[in-house]
Amino acid sequence: GDDGRERLTGSLTLVDLAGSERADRAGTAQPGACDVRLREACAINRSLLCLCDVFRALARRGRASDDAVHVPYRNSVLTRLLQRPLSGTGKCLVVANVAPDQAQETNATLRFAAD
Repeated sequence: GDDGRERLTGSLTLVDLAGSERADRAGTAQPGACDVRLREACAINRSLLCLCDVFRALARRGRASDDAVHVPYRNSVLTRLLQRPLSGTGKCLVVANVAPDQAQETNATLRFAAD
């Protein structure tokens, strides 16, 4: 019932942004590779690009004096799922897993996390 006290609610959204989805590293660029794995890697990459677009738009909106900057949340399922946590009242944390023996992948991961 309504006892006059404020109620605080929250949600936690965890997203694993997969690992290396480069076709050559995922084993999908070789002849005879499974089309399903290649399509999945392409879909993950597309979602990550859409997420970068959302991050960039939010950064522009933060620098703008008004809310005229469009944030493309509807460009992928991932960004639609993250719309509420990223929309301004929530907190967002990116955890980047890096490996010193994988310099190229580590650099790409750090560039994404810094975006």
